[in-house]
Parts: sequence; C-alpha cells; structure tokens
Amino acid sequence: MVGIILASHGELAKGILQSSTMIFGEQKNVKAITLMPSEGPDDIKAKIKDAIASFDDQDQVLFLVDLWGGTPFNQVNGLFEEHKDKWAIISGMNLPMVIEAYSSRLSMKSAREVATDILKKAKEGIKVKPEELEPADTGKSAASANQSSVGVPGLMEYALARIDSRLLHGQVATTWTKTVNPTRIIVVSDDVAKDELRKKLIQQAAPPGVKAHVVPISHMIKLAKDDKHFGGQRVLLLFENPQDVLRVVEGGVPLKTINVGSMAHSVGKVQPNKVLAFDQKDIDTFNKLKEAGLTFDVRKVPGDSKENMDEILKKAQEELNKLK
Repeated sequence: MVGIILASHGELAKGILQSSTMIFGEQKNVKAITLMPSEGPDDIKAKIKDAIASFDDQDQVLFLVDLWGGTPFNQVNGLFEEHKDKWAIISGMNLPMVIEAYSSRLSMKSAREVATDILKKAKEGIKVKPEELEPADTGKSAASANQSSVGVPGLMEYALARIDSRLLHGQVATTWTKTVNPTRIIVVSDDVAKDELRKKLIQQAAPPGVKAHVVPISHMIKLAKDDKHFGGQRVLLLFENPQDVLRVVEGGVPLKTINVGSMAHSVGKVQPNKVLAFDQKDIDTFNKLKEAGLTFDVRKVPGDSKENMDEILKKAQEELNKLK
C-alpha cells in the first residue's frame, strides 16, 4: 500500500491526520510530521526518514505538504531526487486531498497514480461563500453533466439506504459517496423538509458532482414509483431514524438492505455500542423491518467490520429491561 506522509509547519499535519481519521477511519502507513518553532531542517529531515522506514512499502510514498518551498517541502524534496520515478509530492495539503488519498490508494498501487487522482478533489475542496465570489465555471465535465441529468427511462436505483442521525456529514459526503457512487443524495424526513435552514445546509454539504435533495416521506413514496423525475438515477437515501425507514417501506419503496451508521443518544435510550442508541420504539421498529425482509449493514464507514444487528438489539433490550 502507498505510504502517506503529511508534513507541515506546526501542528497542522497532526490536526489533519486526526480529522481525516474521524471521517475515514484508522489508517495504516500514514504519518504526520511537524516542524516545531524550536526545530530546524535537520530535525524534520530525521522525522521524515523515520516515518518512511516505518512503512511496509518504502518505494511508494506520497508526500502531502503544507507549503511549496517551505522547510518541510525542501527537506522532502532533498530526498525526492533519488526516488523521483516512484515518489510524489503535492503541496497545499487540505482535508479533502487527504481523504481522497486514503480512498485512491485502496485501488492504486503507485504514489504517482494516487497523486494524479487526488489533485482534482483537492481543488474542488476549495469553495467560497457568498457564491458570487466564485469564478465563473465555463465548462462542466461530461461526467458532471451526466450526473445532473434527470428523466432517464427506468426507476431509480438504490445505491445505499442509511440511518444516520447526523444525515449528510463528512463520512457520508466523502467516504460513502466515494464507495457507492450515487448521482443523487436524498434526505427523507418530514421534519427536515419543513426546516428551510437545515435543507439549505444539507444541499450545500453535497460533494462535488452530486446534488442533494430533502423530501418528506410521502413524496419519497411517490418518487419511488415515478420514472420521470429520478428515473435512471443512482440514489443514496438518508434517514434520521428507523421509524421513517419503516414508513417508506410500508409505502412501497423497495429497499432490501439498510446501512445503520449512527443513532444519537438521548434521554430514555440505551447505548449498546459506541454509535447506536435505542429506546423500545427503536427496537420494535427494527424487528418490524426484519419481518418485512430487510437486512442490516451495521457499520459507520465502509472500512469498518460489519456488526451483528441481532446481538446489538438483544443487548439493547436487556439494558432497557434493567431500567424498568
């Protein structure tokens, strides 16, 4: 696997490593290298060498540095000449760039391939508000045009249906979107559909090339039977809770598997694992979904191991019974 070194002046590299781990999960063969105020070029050069020595494959290394021409870059560049046919360096390190590098190296074996692949995502991660400050985009790619198209004959395809109390956030907008490749993200919620601010924030959080929508449950049921508006689209559905999933399933939306990613804790709920909290209504709803023939994919991000939903529900029920 391609090794990745994040290098910066000060603690920036460590912060980006922590943030990217929260979103994409723990990563092997990744090191954060920092140049602190009391240190000089030789200090960071020694850190870089130690980091490279710790990698499984020292021939394929990608360096993501904060500033072109700065000391971290210069020390990497000094080592680069002997490996320039295999190593790669990118400056302007940002969080979208790092997350994309994690994803790209799952299918790419060379540092130069990964570097080429992540440049576009790194640039797309730079946005501005208000939008009128953004330079005019004079040419959309064919892929983006295809993703924006509607009205393709045929019913929509369900790339992923996920329960996540946070709805559209970093793990969904990057990791899951990259994994299942939807052309649309649809948040299905009566409550959110009534909240204009939440709707706007969700639409703004959509990753580049993928449009986000917020619809009430009744409208989702109609869309599932309509081949005109989202026909031929590959859709990622997001639900806040299992009750909303049950309502769309009972309304005829043909879901087969539900990814259970996050259910926030609140008063009256028990928490049998780190990210899922249940009350009796939740447990009863999941049992009804199981009776309806649905299966459960319990994991926060694609790289996590799948957990056993039956065991989780059993533990939750036991903890609720103790509270009675």
